[in-house]
Parts: sequence; structure tokens; C-alpha cells
Amino acid sequence: MAEKVDVAIVGGGIMGASTAYWLSLFEPRLRICVFERDPTHEFSSTALSVASIRQQFTAAINVRISGFGLEFIRNFSSLTAELGGVDLGFRGNGYLFLAGSETGAENLREAVDMQRGEGAGTEALTAEQLCRLFPWISAEGVSLASFGGSAEGWFDNMGLLAGLRDLARLQGVRFEHAEVVGVDRAGRVIGSLSLSDGRRVSVGEVVNAAGPRASLFMRKLSEEFPVEPRKRTVFVVDAPNARHPDAPLLIDYQGYYARPEGTCWITATVPENDTAVDCEDFDARHWDFEENIWPKLYRRIPGFDQAKVIRHWVGHYAFNTLDQNAILGRHPNWDNLLLINGFSGHGLQQAPAMGRGLAELLVHGHFRSLDLSEFSMERILENRPFRERGIV
Repeated sequence: MAEKVDVAIVGGGIMGASTAYWLSLFEPRLRICVFERDPTHEFSSTALSVASIRQQFTAAINVRISGFGLEFIRNFSSLTAELGGVDLGFRGNGYLFLAGSETGAENLREAVDMQRGEGAGTEALTAEQLCRLFPWISAEGVSLASFGGSAEGWFDNMGLLAGLRDLARLQGVRFEHAEVVGVDRAGRVIGSLSLSDGRRVSVGEVVNAAGPRASLFMRKLSEEFPVEPRKRTVFVVDAPNARHPDAPLLIDYQGYYARPEGTCWITATVPENDTAVDCEDFDARHWDFEENIWPKLYRRIPGFDQAKVIRHWVGHYAFNTLDQNAILGRHPNWDNLLLINGFSGHGLQQAPAMGRGLAELLVHGHFRSLDLSEFSMERILENRPFRERGIV
């Protein structure tokens, strides 16, 4: 006889853990089980993220989502008091965006005005102001900059995951080491899930929180889904003449980002021919730093005249090929399938608000805190992109 759960969450990374936490908080009577194929999370997007949060987006709802996420992260020690208090070590160094054309400057000004209207503290900086604030940066080619200040920065990614998972467990959620290998369905209803350990689990609701593997789950339902793994190689660089531990996370129009990590730097770029990769492909693009990042980074920060890669890692974005924004909510083709997918590199910072929103939808039938309807699957099926220009 099949085991029964009210809500089965496929994927135990940050999206699955956040959804489980909020669901069990809103409705403690639910029998919730999270199925995760690799509980070590060695290759998960959560573990391999650079764990940053910003409010500098171009869609107002994304600014609101990050505003909630920031407060959640800052207050996480209090929220996890039962666990002894989990300090996520938030460093509010800020984000610094650089524009390199008049069109880019106009877009940046427009974004800053919108962000400030949403309560963010973003400031626009001329090239002269940029150099006064950060004298170690070259303003060559910069038409305008925007700086988010202490309301943006980075934090402990695995601390957030572990804390949410442990809170959910305290609230009765089960986390199982198992991969979903099959789906039994009847008409518009998913009846049960078959697991890699041979079990079959009868389900009330199913949440797809499978990160870059989201499409693999959807194929079990014969559904096309625009989420695919995209590979990112992240380099840790020692630049002894550019030690600025209080520097912001720099996003340069030249096509890379960089931020301090202790006395070193973390940097990455969008690779040329950025296409889908196999879910098991974690081979580094070693040449990217020397060929595609370092010349631009040295131009921007002359202290990178001496720079050595001391280590690297490779992670996957769960990339939404339609518009690089999340897909959240019920799937209109299925009566008991919910989606929390396709975050395209900004999922970790959005997880607190998105997990809460999906839990509200499941428990109450509608969004209560933030209106997240713009992220619906309907827009995917109707080919209506919901654009966010601030994708990094």
C-alpha cells in the first residue's frame, strides 16, 4: 500500500526548503515530505551560488521580493532562536552597476527612480562621483553608475538552507533522501510518485522545486518546460594590489561581475555560446578568466595588474529561456501541480519571498503578502515574456 502525503516537494534545495518552511508554518496539520536526490547538495545551485542579494532590479516586483528577503536574512538569527540562532553573516557592501552608453545611463536612471520609489536606497553616481567614492576604480567608459549601499550584499547560503530545513523539520516536515523516478497520473491529476528506493507515495499536491532539473520532472508529465541548466565558472582570484574587502559587488557593462571574498575576489562572466548543458556537466571553463574576464577587470581596477586564480568552482543556473524570471504558481494543465522554478541566477535571494508566496497560494488559494501573479505559468504557455533587464 502506498504511503500518503498531503504535499510532496520534489527538490530539497533552497526553493524546496523555503516552501516547506512556510507551508508548515501556515498549516501545521499538512503532511509534507521533501524528496532530495542528493542531501549533501554538492552540486546544487544553492551550494554553488555566490550568495548575494540586491534590490537593483528593473521590475518593481523583484525589488519588493528582495526587500522582504533582505529583512528575512537580517532577522534570521531571531527566527532560528529555537536552533540556537543562525547568523548568516550578512555583509552589506552593496552592489555597484556600471553603464557604458547613453542608453545604458538612461536605463539605469529609470531603474534607480523606480527602486527608490519602492523604498530602496539606490543612488545614481556620475563618473566623477564614482571615482570619489571608490578611488581604486577607473571610470573609463562609464556613463553612469548606481550603488545600493548597505541594503545589498552577500551572506551564508548553506546557513540559510540548513536553517530553513531545520525549522521545517521542527514544524513536522520530513526530508527524504530519494529521487523521483516516475509519476502516476490520471487525467489532470498526479496520483503518486515512484521513488528511486522502490517506494510509491500517494500525493495530494506536488511542488516542482527541482532547480536546473525541473524540466526532467516535467518530461515525466509529457510537458515542455523552458528551464535548462546553464553553466557558470566562478573564479577566486588573489590580486595583492587590489585588496579592498569593503568593496561592493561590481557589475560592469563589459560583461563580468566581481566582489571581494576576504582578501581575495570572486569573479565570473556569462560564457560565450551560453547554451544548455547536461545536468552532470560541471567541467570548468578555465580559459574564461584569462581570456574573457581579466583584461576587462584590469581595465576597471588597475590593482589587478597582478592576479592569480587560486581556485574555482562550477555551478548551474536554472535558466528560464523565455525571460529569465521565475515561474511560480499552479500549472494550468494540472489540478495538483505547483511550480517554483527558473530563477536564472537570482533564486537564493528570492527564496524567502517566493517560498512564502507559493505556500500562501497552496494554503489560502491566493497570494496574500506580495502579488506574484506576474510569474505565472500562463505567461509561458502564451509566450508573454515578463522582462527583467537586470539579469547578471
